[in-house]
Formats: sequence, structure tokens, C-alpha cells
Amino acid sequence: MLPFIALLPIAGLAAAADISPFEKADILTDCLTQSSVPWNTRGSNDWKLDAAPYNLRLNFTPVAIAVPTTVKHIQDAVACASKTGVKANAKCGGHSYGSFGLGGEDGHLTIELDRMNKVVLDNFTGIATVEGGSRLGHVAYELYNQGKRAFSHGTCPGVGVGGHALHGGYGVSSHTHGLALDWLDSATLVLANSSVVTCSATQNPDLFWALRGAGGSLGVVTEFRFKTFAAPEKVTFFIAQAPWKTEQQAREGMTALQDFVNDGEKMPRELNMRLFITNRFVNFEGLYYGDKAGLQGVLGPLLKATNASLVLSQQGGWLDQVKHFGNGVNLDQGHPYSMHETFYSSSLYTNALTPSQLSAFTSYWFTHAKSNKRDWYVQIDVHGGPTSSVTIPEVDSTAYAHRNYLFMFLFYDRVDRGVYPAEGFAAIQNFVGNVTDKIPVEEWGMYVNYPDPQMSREAAQRNYWGKHLERLRSVKGEVDPGDLFSYPQGVVPAV
Repeated sequence: MLPFIALLPIAGLAAAADISPFEKADILTDCLTQSSVPWNTRGSNDWKLDAAPYNLRLNFTPVAIAVPTTVKHIQDAVACASKTGVKANAKCGGHSYGSFGLGGEDGHLTIELDRMNKVVLDNFTGIATVEGGSRLGHVAYELYNQGKRAFSHGTCPGVGVGGHALHGGYGVSSHTHGLALDWLDSATLVLANSSVVTCSATQNPDLFWALRGAGGSLGVVTEFRFKTFAAPEKVTFFIAQAPWKTEQQAREGMTALQDFVNDGEKMPRELNMRLFITNRFVNFEGLYYGDKAGLQGVLGPLLKATNASLVLSQQGGWLDQVKHFGNGVNLDQGHPYSMHETFYSSSLYTNALTPSQLSAFTSYWFTHAKSNKRDWYVQIDVHGGPTSSVTIPEVDSTAYAHRNYLFMFLFYDRVDRGVYPAEGFAAIQNFVGNVTDKIPVEEWGMYVNYPDPQMSREAAQRNYWGKHLERLRSVKGEVDPGDLFSYPQGVVPAV
């Protein structure tokens, strides 16, 4: 561990432990200053930008915001947080639905990483070295332009690679190429004692296991090294509209979808797809690794069985689909970045739904959700299944606990302006609960990258990490026994 300058006598530090985090602000910023760690002045333009959450419903105030540009800065920022008794959190893209990069509550040190976003591709090994503050669009842009390479990850260009890859990293290439964390070859991180360690399959393997699924609770990743694949020259992205106007049509259509994705001869590995449900329309959306004719041949049986019609089928190159799923946002995102919404969300993993479970879902959809006039949607990704690459690694190979589930649901409810209404929480919770009430608790889970901040820490840990929780708590206890890298739904160290 690197030494740091003492700022208070031991008695003073003991007393400081009993005061609120905000009363330690001067002590903390003095420590950052003496350690030459850049930090934002409260109320400055940089402060306002870095403290602004993606989810405006969850607006938390840090004690301080460190803005490192070197690994040494991160080490010293962590040391200062530890010394002053202030919890610390890495913030990469700032897209956390629960504002966990800001601590998920008031009074933390935020370590804003987005000034550290270098991406370097080794064209001989195919390994991409990615600094911890890089955003997905920037990574995709650099990998393609440096060597026409790629790895599997999500769609929003502004999402940080850190939180995304450390907790799963599902996207429209995952059925073909797996999760982002499956492409992680090794990582370097700063631990709670401010030491720097590297982990991989052969170096600190227990930490590497835990990092891939629960990394936000374990340290600050300064550098990722991802394996990559050759970006295909030809892909086709698509939208098909499903004209389901009644509950029966929706139930029959979802039954046909389940039959399709569970049939390894009908849904090839090259097809990536989700069902997107709103109050106004229902779409199948996705990406096919191949040309337009191949897509039409593969989708034909599903379209016939669900009465859906293909309304968009566009063949293009790799970056064409990245731009399409990025909704037209400039790919090469870095600092400064500003994108915000006001919303509440939750998530769910399930296997194929039984007839009674499907009826519970569609009943709530048509009886209750349709009366919600806000801008809500339910996104159901084809996560697993017999041809999904997500299911190829053993379920215990990483801390990501939910590989074997067929579907991953995102329930999302937002307002365009003003305060999110109190009744919105029940609207989403009841949508989820209407399904989970009919499923044994050990047969469903939730995705930590689509967190439900209304859950208790105990429920969140169980739902996000399932049977992996005890091993995670053990690793956490070894590398962060004092829970320095704490947030309201993070892994609690084993005692």
C-alpha cells in the first residue's frame, strides 16, 4: 500500500468517525489536495455536470468528487476516503438506474473516472486495453477504427464500460457472442487498502470470479483487457410489428415466441431478439448476423405464428447497427456528457412462463398497465435458450448468477417532466409481482444493471446474485472488510 500524509492525529481521526460525512468534507478535500488528486469545487460547472444523475429521481449529493487522470490519483483518493471514514464509489458512465456511482445515497466520495478513457487495440493478440472511464460508444468506435474488431456489449453509447461489464453486460450481440464480462481477459483495480492488483483466470482467480458480476462492490477498475472478435462485414437489424390488440392475442403470441426461442432448430445463434411492449405498440426488435435474405428466412416462422409484420429490415456494416441501436446518438462519447431521464424501473429473469404465469403477465398488461398513460415499456430479451452463447459458460464460472434463464425483463416507467408520481412505484412493482407470485423464489432473479432501488439490501443481494452471494460475501470480506466501496444494494462483506 502506498503511504499517505497524515492530516489529523489519531485522536482526531477517532473523533471524526463519529461525525456526519459532510462534516468531513474539508478533511477529505484537504487530503485530496495534499495528495495532488484533482477534485471538483462544489457548485462549479464540473461539479454540476459530474453530480447530475442519469435518473433525476435519484439526485444524491457527494461529500466530494475526485476526478483522477492517473492510477496514482485513484489510489490516493481511495486512501483519503478510507482515512476519513467516507464511503467511496467509482463512477464511469453515470448511467446507473439507482445512481450508485454517486453512492446511491448522500454523503459518499464519488471517484469520477470519465477523464480516463483511452482504448488501445493490440492487432496481433486481439486484446483491447480499455481505461476504466470509457463509454461503450467510444470503445466500439475505437475498436472498429483501430482494427475492425469488437466485443459483445450493450447499446447505449453513453453507458460506462465499467458498471456495464462488471455486472453482466447484455446487449443485442449476446445471443451470438455472450455477455461483455465473458470477453474480459483480465483487469487491474485499486482495492480498499489503496493497493493495485491485477486479476485474471490465473492471477487472483477468486477476485476475478467475483469481479465478473459484482465488481462495483470490490474496488475501482482502472483498466480492462478485453478479448475481441472480428467485426462482421454484414449484419441486418430489424423491427417487426405484432398487432396484438387483445389479451388473448398477446398470450397466444408470447406462447408462440417461447416455442420459437426454445427450438434450437428455429432460432439460430446468429439471431438476437427482444420483445418490446408499450402502451401503443408491440415490436420484435433485434440483430441478425447475416444478410437480409437470411434474416427473412429465419424470422418467417415466428412472424407467421405471431401475425407480426416486418417493417424494417436493414442490412449494413458493424457500425451501422451500433448507430441504429444507439438511437442516433453520437458514438464517440466522452467528457463532457449529459443525458437524463426521470423514471422508476425493475427487472426479472425467468424461464419459459407457464400458461398461468403468461396469463398473469398479460392480464396485468391489459387490465392495469394500459391505464397507465405515462411513457412505460417492458423489454423482454431472449437471454438464454438452447442456442444462446450466454449459456455456454458454466453458471458458476463467474459471479453472474443467472445465465440459464430464458428471458430477461426490463420494466421501465418514466415522465417527460416534473416529479415522478408516487403511484408509479406500485404500477411497476405489481407488474413484476403479478408474475413472481406464481414462481418459486429460487426460480427467478433480477439484473443488477437494471436495479430496483426500492428493494432492501438483503432482498437486492438475494435477487441479483442468488446462490453466488455467500462466495461473493467471502471475497468481499477479504478485499474490502470495512465495506469502503458501499452502496445501498451492494455486496455486504462476510463477518
